[in-house]
Amino acid sequence: MKELKKSPVTLFLLSMTTLIFLGMQILYFGRASSSQAVFEFGGMFGNYVKAYPSQLWRLITPIFVHIGWEHFFFNALALYFVGQMAEQLWGSINFFLLYILSGVMGNVFTLFFTPDVVAAGASTSLFGTFAAIAVLGYFGRNHYLREVGRSYQALILINLLFNLFSPSISLVGHLGGLVGGILCAIFLPTVVDKRLFAPSKRFLSFLVYLALLGGLLIFSLLIK
Repeated sequence: MKELKKSPVTLFLLSMTTLIFLGMQILYFGRASSSQAVFEFGGMFGNYVKAYPSQLWRLITPIFVHIGWEHFFFNALALYFVGQMAEQLWGSINFFLLYILSGVMGNVFTLFFTPDVVAAGASTSLFGTFAAIAVLGYFGRNHYLREVGRSYQALILINLLFNLFSPSISLVGHLGGLVGGILCAIFLPTVVDKRLFAPSKRFLSFLVYLALLGGLLIFSLLIK
């Protein structure tokens, strides 16, 4: 707990995720994993968002909603470890942006490609965080981060292959989080190497993020 206090954003994200999960268990005792419970607590349901664009806040809330104890436990455990590392690398504010923006991109992918599915989970944000650290390790000069980056690349690949054989897991959401994390890794400066990417590359990656996010949103809302 003493170590976690050094990473206030990770502690905040873990606390929010845990409180929301426990709230689901209390209010929907025995039915907390149902589509209705997930939706009522803020899960993504693309067709509903298309019909009611005021529900676009659902691009953020699914990050904190989980479907069952196993889903919650593994994501919370991953956030505990990777969150602390990422927060030390990017600083608290930029890590928060990395986590949320990766999740938002993942949920936009879910909205666009699988609008008929009720989806939720921190995996979109976690995939983005893993991808961002992998990018930092690949382009950076720190030997330790390079080794960690390689291991995360393998972890991402294994998880994506596993997703292909698990229809209940949102592959498109994970891919969206991955794309969001890669772009965020470029335009969000780190604490360890603020000059890793040239300003022009940072600006370009930021524009690509906005264009991809805006394009998928516009097409999603136009195509009923």
